[in-house]
Amino acid sequence: MKFGKVGQVLLVSAIALVVATLFTACGTITGATLTVGFLFVTTNRQSPGQIEVYEVDSESGGLRTIPTSPFPSGGRDPIAEAVSPDAKNLYVVNQDDNNIVQFGIGTDGKLYPQATVNTPGSFPLAIAINSAGTFLYVVDTLQPIAGCSLNNPCPGDVAVFPIDKTTGALGTPIANSSAYPNYWPLMVAPSDSSTVLTPTATQLLANGNNLYVTAYNASTNAGYLFEFAANSDGTLTPLHGNVPVSLGSEPVAMASDSGSGFVYVADKLTNLISTFTVGSTGTLSLQGTAPTGSMPSGLTLFNDQYLYAANSGDSTVTTYSVSSGNLSRLSVSASDTQPIAITVDPRKLGFLYTVNYLGSSVSGYKIDVNSGALINAQHSPFPSTVQPTAITGIPHNGTVTN
Repeated sequence: MKFGKVGQVLLVSAIALVVATLFTACGTITGATLTVGFLFVTTNRQSPGQIEVYEVDSESGGLRTIPTSPFPSGGRDPIAEAVSPDAKNLYVVNQDDNNIVQFGIGTDGKLYPQATVNTPGSFPLAIAINSAGTFLYVVDTLQPIAGCSLNNPCPGDVAVFPIDKTTGALGTPIANSSAYPNYWPLMVAPSDSSTVLTPTATQLLANGNNLYVTAYNASTNAGYLFEFAANSDGTLTPLHGNVPVSLGSEPVAMASDSGSGFVYVADKLTNLISTFTVGSTGTLSLQGTAPTGSMPSGLTLFNDQYLYAANSGDSTVTTYSVSSGNLSRLSVSASDTQPIAITVDPRKLGFLYTVNYLGSSVSGYKIDVNSGALINAQHSPFPSTVQPTAITGIPHNGTVTN
């Protein structure tokens, strides 16, 4: 994730404890803490990019980088990441090298590079993993078409990589039975290649049966939402004949509730969150909208009760209560400069974190579980290397669930 290109991955699971470290505002040790999980934050200023690993303190929500952090991302401009449901593997998208790097995750949060695969198209920007941990979906900005470039753009695509459940390794992208081997085109209709739609984010529902991809047309400032049925063999079936739902101007972030009944989409140009109800086949119906701050770039839910939007334009976080998919704005909290990604702590104990691109930091908050209000975590914001782009995490000695 980064400004204008955000993909959102939701994380959760159960509890384990380990003796860890302690902090002051300068990061020095002051007393024992208990680690509830690890957060992985990509940064893109260096070449190769970096992955910072933070321990999450179970009592305060404070963060401390592990001693061996950061780790090289295996390519330039890491922009998106996802963890396997068993919390054993991290997958990082390096946009400028068109690759996905698999990392094994140690019990201490350390990362061990395993393998690198190339995406079919170019400039990948978002990934998601199904709940069974058997398929990884990646969205490319450009299809693998001769002569296609950022200066001469073509529509984007979605590719599906099978995941070896034993090793976490990614296999060869699954063949598409249409005229597009190894990827699914993101076009207004299968026969229409004249309208260039640039994808912005991808989201899987908790049950793993549907995939949604947001996109926009830069020439008309029109937004779109592609709907796919995610089949058991990994293939995708476009819904509505691959005609996307019209949606705002530039939808850039998504979130879904644990019961897969609602999908929330943030549009950074209209400053709105749209709530969609999910039909029996996965098709979406607009239920309503709610205003955000300036240029929302990330969404996350806490226990399906509260939704939080990171607003990159005015450096705030908006809190909403959730009732049957309806959003009611409760409060607005300040963050460090330009938050572009957001997540709750890996065990959903009640902590929230934003990645602040221009602030080169991670802001931490404690969630009041009764009101949803945010309270700054002690010593927040926590320093990051310059230009952090994405955040995800795992519980300590646990598994990731939706």
